[in-house]
Amino acid sequence: MNKAQALHDLGQSLWLDNITRPMLDSGTLERYIREFAITGLTSNPTIFEHAIGQSDAYDEAIRKKTQEGHSGEALFFEIALEDLRRAADLFRPVFDATDGVDGWVSLEVSPLLAHDAVQTIAAVTHLHALAERPNVYIKIPGTPEGVVAIEESIFAGIPINVTLLFSPAQYQAAVEAYLRGIARRIAAGLNPRVHSVASLFVSRWDVAANQTLPAHLHNRLGIAVAAQTYQAYRTLLDSARWHKMAAAGACTQRLLWASTGTKDPSAPDTLYINALAAPDTINTMPEKTLLAFAEHGRAQQALAGDGNGADAVMAACRQAGIDPDALAERLQDDGAQAFSSSWSSLLEHIAHKALAFTQAAVR
Repeated sequence: MNKAQALHDLGQSLWLDNITRPMLDSGTLERYIREFAITGLTSNPTIFEHAIGQSDAYDEAIRKKTQEGHSGEALFFEIALEDLRRAADLFRPVFDATDGVDGWVSLEVSPLLAHDAVQTIAAVTHLHALAERPNVYIKIPGTPEGVVAIEESIFAGIPINVTLLFSPAQYQAAVEAYLRGIARRIAAGLNPRVHSVASLFVSRWDVAANQTLPAHLHNRLGIAVAAQTYQAYRTLLDSARWHKMAAAGACTQRLLWASTGTKDPSAPDTLYINALAAPDTINTMPEKTLLAFAEHGRAQQALAGDGNGADAVMAACRQAGIDPDALAERLQDDGAQAFSSSWSSLLEHIAHKALAFTQAAVR
């Protein structure tokens, strides 16, 4: 048994943080499901920007969709959903076997809407209908405006992946939005079983903080933030408030670890996978990290509900000049901006290719 399978057996879901058409066509994703117990998949604008902008794998799809009259964002979502529907179908047996707890793929709304709640709600509704699969999460960033959209989308019964969370406080805001949406459904006599995950980004903390922190604190801040967030997660699951909702039929908004590829070349390549092993959570990881962990990772529970001594690490980081609250806000803003930049680049690549195909057709 490889380490990825062993980690799955500990109760943590392993998802792949990538999707490309060649991965689907070659059977690679199907092999990862079979060999490494991969039970879900996440995507984001940067992933699609690399997949579409840096290869010709989507050229035929762009040509065809352009001829059908699609352009801009609509053309992209048509192409992305072709891939995500295929992936969702591969994960459908897991989705059915776990009654929707696992077996999901994720599609993000336009990152240009990160600070527009009204347009985000409309986009979520549109993309959910367009997906035509029950196991497709629509991703909403956990910005203050996104929190408003999360509550409304959960109330509407749409499965949501809350993305771009960087702190326990941001996580708590996302959880409260989810709980408010579920409570409203219960009050309205609607089915409260609406699935959701909350995605905490980990490694970006260390990329931002290592240059300020002394060497002995390098690559420890992200894990400390994750440990505090896991403590908040376990506290919620143990609360009377949650038990009452669960008894009414609500399902857990699962905690997902994102940005878990090691960025520091001097650190172990399985650093965040080893450190974030915990039951009832999800770890979505790049292919390179997945393969490394399957080969030489450590498959044993690493997180406990008591915070794992994270408070002491956070105190040391504060003393060294890090303001975690301010940094969390900056990381969320920077993350939204990075996705917006990837989005703009992605649409430029698509538009350039579409124009070339159009011009070739009239020659």
